[in-house]
Amino acid sequence: MHRRLVVALLLGGVVGGAARLAANGPAEIRIGAKKFEFHPHKVTARLGQPIVRVLTTEDRLHGFKMPDLGIRADIAPGQETRVPLTPGKVGSFAFLCDVFCGDGHEDMEGVLVVEA
Repeated sequence: MHRRLVVALLLGGVVGGAARLAANGPAEIRIGAKKFEFHPHKVTARLGQPIVRVLTTEDRLHGFKMPDLGIRADIAPGQETRVPLTPGKVGSFAFLCDVFCGDGHEDMEGVLVVEA
């Protein structure tokens, strides 16, 4: 599992949690979810640069919520959930799992850092 996640992150264009330009279209940020963590838990993007968060999980249903940006999506096992965003302001924006997945669920969070 860990090996597949590393390969997926490298092929998906995320190195160190930074968005990388896709060949045609917005930058993709790949985020994996598993019980009690997002990987990477910190990602960065540029102000005004369109991005797509590509969310995956292998273990169970998870949620992806960014309360400050009004974003919410389900992440189903074995599927990709694509969540587009064009950051309109600089700052740090929390994301979290809002589908209970067991003890430790409350620690399943991360942050999107938008830079100028």
